[in-house]
Amino acid sequence: MKTYLIWPVIGLLVFGAFYWNASKGFAEKERQSEIRKQEERKARVIHEAEVRKKAIEDAIAAQQVRMAARAAKEKQEEEDKKAHDALVDRRMRAFDDVNKRLRPQLDRLKGDAEDIRAQIEKLNLEKKEYVDEEAFLRTYVRQAEANVKTYLGLLDQLDAAEKARAIAEAAAKKKS
Repeated sequence: MKTYLIWPVIGLLVFGAFYWNASKGFAEKERQSEIRKQEERKARVIHEAEVRKKAIEDAIAAQQVRMAARAAKEKQEEEDKKAHDALVDRRMRAFDDVNKRLRPQLDRLKGDAEDIRAQIEKLNLEKKEYVDEEAFLRTYVRQAEANVKTYLGLLDQLDAAEKARAIAEAAAKKKS
């Protein structure tokens, strides 16, 4: 029975020694661990604050760059608009000047064009009359040539009849 009692007591004493040794340094280690965690939290908070501060500064710088770019763009658009307006104004003035200068000439040329159209129409009518007259004369000449042939044929017949009558009279005179 002694061994049953001695070995657990020896184990209990060894355990107690280790426990006492561990518990003595445990509180100190726990306190050190807590301090280290707090320092890490502080460092992390400080680091996050620095990162946040840098991000804010970067955002402000980027915003200023965007604002400067927007201002430059608006200025460029304003200049472009002014240049465009000036070009449109100059074009309108040139158009008005050309209209004032060339409008009478255009009106005169339109009137001349109307006169020329009227003359062309008149000449076309005369041409048609001449073409109709030429067609009439060709028809008339053909009829006249046909009439001449007919009259020549009649004259030849009359001549032949006259000669025949003269021969008949001569023969009748000779007989008598």
